Amino acid sequence: MGLENILPTYHRSPTKLPISLNKLCRSKERILLGFVCFGLVVACFGTVFFLPELRTGIALPSLNSVYKVYEHVQKVGPEFILQLPPLAKDDIHEGKSQQHHGQIDKPDFHLLEDQARLKAKIETEERLELEQNQLKVLPKPMIPSSKSETGISGGTTQPDRSIKGESNVNVHDQRENRLPKVQGGADLEPDIRAKRETVRKMMKHAWDNYATYAWGKNELRPISHKGHSASIFGSGNFGASIVDGLDTLYIMGFMDEFKRGRDWVEENLNLTGVSSELSVFETNIRFVGGLLSCFAITGDSMFRDKALHIAEKLLPAFNTLTGIPHALINIGTGTSKNYAWASSGSSILSEFGTMSLEFNYLSDVTGNPIFRQKIEQITQVIKKQDRPDGLYPNYLNPKTGRWGQQHISMGALGDSFYEYLLKSWLQSGKTNDEAKQMYVDAMDAAVGKLIQKSNGGLTYFAEMKFNRLEHKMDHLACFTGGMLALGGTHLEEPLKSKHIELGKAITHTCHESYDRSSTKLGPEAFRFSDAIEAKALKSNEKYYILRPEVIESYFVLWRLTHDVRYRQWGWEAVQALEKHCRVDGGYTGIKNVYSDEPTQDDVQQSFFLAETLKYLYLLFSDDELISLDEWVFNTEAHPLPIKKVNLLYRGI
Repeated sequence: MGLENILPTYHRSPTKLPISLNKLCRSKERILLGFVCFGLVVACFGTVFFLPELRTGIALPSLNSVYKVYEHVQKVGPEFILQLPPLAKDDIHEGKSQQHHGQIDKPDFHLLEDQARLKAKIETEERLELEQNQLKVLPKPMIPSSKSETGISGGTTQPDRSIKGESNVNVHDQRENRLPKVQGGADLEPDIRAKRETVRKMMKHAWDNYATYAWGKNELRPISHKGHSASIFGSGNFGASIVDGLDTLYIMGFMDEFKRGRDWVEENLNLTGVSSELSVFETNIRFVGGLLSCFAITGDSMFRDKALHIAEKLLPAFNTLTGIPHALINIGTGTSKNYAWASSGSSILSEFGTMSLEFNYLSDVTGNPIFRQKIEQITQVIKKQDRPDGLYPNYLNPKTGRWGQQHISMGALGDSFYEYLLKSWLQSGKTNDEAKQMYVDAMDAAVGKLIQKSNGGLTYFAEMKFNRLEHKMDHLACFTGGMLALGGTHLEEPLKSKHIELGKAITHTCHESYDRSSTKLGPEAFRFSDAIEAKALKSNEKYYILRPEVIESYFVLWRLTHDVRYRQWGWEAVQALEKHCRVDGGYTGIKNVYSDEPTQDDVQQSFFLAETLKYLYLLFSDDELISLDEWVFNTEAHPLPIKKVNLLYRGI
């Protein structure tokens, strides 16, 4: 077969090619013209119906529709900084006309920036609204690695930002979308950062030795290298140091240690089937308070459930004729009683009056009203009593509802009752006016009857027994310096200035009790007379058991005044603790603060971890770390969130 026989016909017949190409070209032109026309129609249609923002005549980037944005602006309301005028039709046409006349030839970048800011604002509002619809869903806690926190880096390891707040959280705080700072917060000054790191190392030393020699026990004997348990904890091993120290570990960034403690609580802290007699007061402030603090900080519902479990075990103590709880309860049988030495079996003011912060918060986070009801009953019983000269005696009979022995003190037996009046008001977001008025009235009476000034000019709270003053002040009463100053910042004049100045004066006196000892640590109690000032006389008043109250007032006064003396005094305490209380196995109390070589008591109290070291650490930290505007500290220094202010309140 020849080559010509296998070629296509048009190759072999070239005379037909021009006719075929002409037809083909005309066909393609018609198709192409059709596509072009169709495209123009679609473009015009889309411009009119799908791109309303182009009606303004401004070539904006691809944002949402201006009309959609404007609807969101109306929802945001007057709090948004950009007050945009209505979009009138005349304005729209005028803008289009101006562009056609060449008066608008490029986008207005100020407008673009405003719309970008507005879009971000709207997105925040929409997300917060979504979160409010999911408040009852508790997130899994975020327990970051300890490698992310060096202790002096100042970096913050915050809880999971999906954590939900209460539905009535302050709107302004919601829009700022800022969770309270619970880690990091290093001061900018290198010297202060170094001092804070010293305190952090003290916590590490205390915790590691407890974990080595007394893990699961209530407390540590740092010299004997074994466990210790005071009578307030009964006969059981309830890990008091673990529960008391957990929030301090978290705040300091010891996340590996925190996780180990958290796992112990989950697996071992269970009072079911245990027959042991516990202090209602101590169990509440250390265990219930410590667990609720960890719940607020982390969002881990295990802590809330454990707090509920323990608080329920305390409820039978309230089954008295008046509702005033007994001091001791057998958690196995539910039977309760008071101390025999307490004014014919009376309940103690500082104990039954120091439960409101924990019980009110527990009701809010569990939805169980029983705990708040118990506090309301106590309040009503107290309010009905006639108070001698407006003062609160330290003993109240739970059967008759009458005061016991006429002993009045801002120290032991009375102290934290007054603290909780103030902090119940603050914790409520300043809505508990009853607590506020009780605090103001109590302070008016106490300041008028108990405040004294020594010959050397030192201000102090005396005690009163049967209408006679005893010129003695407990170390425990030194918390009042911080309390008065804190309360003063929230009260109106003239109480504001009066209370702040009084708080400073008392804190100065308490520092003098430290400074006038050989160890630079303060005694358990100190007296005033013509011969001595701010010094202990009796041997049982000369010991120091790692108490926090003086350092607590240093911390509060520093936060409120930024007077450097409070940090200087705190550093003096750190040096004294390191010199006289530190041993190879942890930290111990001493029996005589006036001895150059004091005998050590071989007990590392759980409150040394919960309070003393926490307050020292915060004293050398930035103000935003556990801010006093967002938290109140229970009397064991466990921070609890303030309602309507703190996004971590987590109320149901």
